[in-house]
Amino acid sequence: MAQPALAQSSRKQLKTANKYFEQENFRASIPFYEQVLAKEPNNALALFRAGIAYMSFDKEKASDYIYKAQRLKPKVAKDVEYWLGRVDHLNYNFDEAVTHFQKYNATLKKKDTRKASLAQLIQHSKNAKVQFNSPKDIFVKNLGPTINTSFSEHSPVISADDKMLLFTSRGENVTGAGNTASTNKGNVASDGEYFEDIFEAKRIDDENWEKPRSLSGVLNGKGHDASIQVFDNDQKMLMYRQDENGDIFYSEKAAGDWTAPKKLNNNINSKAFESDGFITPDGLTIYFSTSKFSEDNTLDIYVATRQAGGDWGDPKPLGNVVNTRYDDDSPYLSRDGKTLYFSSRGHNTMGGYDIFKSEYDEIGRKWGTPENMGYPINTPDDDTYYRLSPDGSYAYLSSYRIGGYGEKDIYTINYIKNAIIRGKVFTRRDSTVVPGVELVFNGTQADKTALSYRDVTKPVTGDYQVSVLSGRTYQVAVSKDSKNITTEEFAVPISTNDSTVIEKNFYIDYIDTTNAGMTAFKKIYFDTDKYKLRPESIRELNNISSILKANPGLNISIEGHCDSRNTDEYNIVLGQNRADAAYNYLKKSGVTETRMTTVSYGERRPDAPNDSPENMQLNRRVDFRPILKEGEAMPTLNPGAATSTGSGSMSTGTSTGTSTTTTTAAPLQPGKSKVKMADGTKVKTKVDEDSDKVKVKAKGANGEESKTKTKEGTIDAKTKDANGEKTKVKTDND
Repeated sequence: MAQPALAQSSRKQLKTANKYFEQENFRASIPFYEQVLAKEPNNALALFRAGIAYMSFDKEKASDYIYKAQRLKPKVAKDVEYWLGRVDHLNYNFDEAVTHFQKYNATLKKKDTRKASLAQLIQHSKNAKVQFNSPKDIFVKNLGPTINTSFSEHSPVISADDKMLLFTSRGENVTGAGNTASTNKGNVASDGEYFEDIFEAKRIDDENWEKPRSLSGVLNGKGHDASIQVFDNDQKMLMYRQDENGDIFYSEKAAGDWTAPKKLNNNINSKAFESDGFITPDGLTIYFSTSKFSEDNTLDIYVATRQAGGDWGDPKPLGNVVNTRYDDDSPYLSRDGKTLYFSSRGHNTMGGYDIFKSEYDEIGRKWGTPENMGYPINTPDDDTYYRLSPDGSYAYLSSYRIGGYGEKDIYTINYIKNAIIRGKVFTRRDSTVVPGVELVFNGTQADKTALSYRDVTKPVTGDYQVSVLSGRTYQVAVSKDSKNITTEEFAVPISTNDSTVIEKNFYIDYIDTTNAGMTAFKKIYFDTDKYKLRPESIRELNNISSILKANPGLNISIEGHCDSRNTDEYNIVLGQNRADAAYNYLKKSGVTETRMTTVSYGERRPDAPNDSPENMQLNRRVDFRPILKEGEAMPTLNPGAATSTGSGSMSTGTSTGTSTTTTTAAPLQPGKSKVKMADGTKVKTKVDEDSDKVKVKAKGANGEESKTKTKEGTIDAKTKDANGEKTKVKTDND
């Protein structure tokens, strides 16, 4: 008894589903088809018709159902190949769609009027394949569930300050929704969907909107009402109302609310279908779409201007360059009036309505050939109502596309912008910056066109910076001296503004073998938690000062380091104090300050592990690094008037312009010593018993003289060159 009852129930549900289907009330038919399929999952007819019904709501499910129906029953309907073509086209299977359309075309007689439509559908699939395979770098974003619903939302209109959105919805919040028990079925149209109403929503921030408010009452009528445009400082609204097949109205704000809409004059409206319009900022011109002058009731775009009396004059068509034999709708002009955006089912559309733009030729006084805005602005389904934001930096549009909330949704369109990628390149071994490293960011545009951006890390700092097109993954080739070190992937997120900055450091396996000149500058060391210069440090600084004076084209980086006894923050300060101590001494010894720069690395670049007192001593230091220009090799240095041969000796001498300088070493042991150098320079050294006080006198063969006294890290020096010019240097090691 149960089986016949179940079958009878399924037949009743299928009958109800078919009734709604034949009325093209697809939303209402789906629940009944699903009830049938829950009991009879292989019911081919239910699958086939449910698939067609789903095409506006869930394109992927539509494809699954129609294909399954054909597998179960190849001749489930005479036009099954047509619908397979339609659903393949919507799911971006363009070659398969063409095949199905051609198969269906073969079943039609030669004079069948459907052949023309099939030819157009085949061309749509071919157009779509071209556009899809050459996409634009554009970011399409759904406005989200606060605005969009499982019903249709469209016709976005944004206020002049970009803070208020007006739009049209057929959702459950429209006036009269749910009142389907009344004789006129409340606000339900003949297709089973709710009539359109206008809503407004206030912006919270860049990503979010407040809950929309219905502009019910005087603004929303009994039929369809749709937003078109706000103008005159947002005090007037152009809107559509379902009157005489559809007309264009306007409303004005009074006391903060909209007045009862008034119809534009008979030069604009007619008994035919007027769909959409746009009034220029000066209020003198209107572009609108109408079927009044079309033989087959398709929409064309016309233009009219205001007469002296203030009303609209006779309309003129935009011409066959813009208008086609198919629907051309939804005109919108850029702020400067030089670009016309509109929707069309003609031209080289990808399918349904596509967004096109046409540039105005001021010399020829006509609109140029429309250009398809391309994928992903356009899709294989309807894409309409393209509207620019007030500053023109992005746009809104309405679209049926995969991934939406149901039917037509409102989206924003942003061109993908560049992002600044910056950072440093460090050695993986000891986190030392590496100058002269080439970084090449290789990627592709959306259409697979190659992209390549390059920079080389700067001297001393190891900084690089590139501006790259965002929203893709780059292969970053890292090389030094034309030798590839590594290649890494780096994903750059989408940026829709030109101010995005992303920090990215690279760590590479690299050992610097080019700093042979570093041996000219020995490191100086410090006591724990101190930055007072030691006596041996003074001697090395004298050596560095002498070399710098003898090599005026050479600049140095003075780099302070610490062991790991304290916090990183504390050690950065301590390292800077140590670098500053060396800097100040060299400055007072006569080295121009513009030739030196200081930096602190704290404990971040140890010379040895911090695991013993001896190793920690090696890390309490200042390094002196020559600053070289990009690509410059370390030059051969003139040794200057004095060089150091080790921590246990002191070098001294004099230089006479371009003469060759000879050096010798004096032992740092308590007592006195005398040395005569090869060039005739005589040097006297006196060291006290604790080696805390050192006096050095030197007299050159040409009359040069110098006296230097160091005591507990301080220096007091006087020099006189061959010309009698005197120099004094005195420091207390501040």
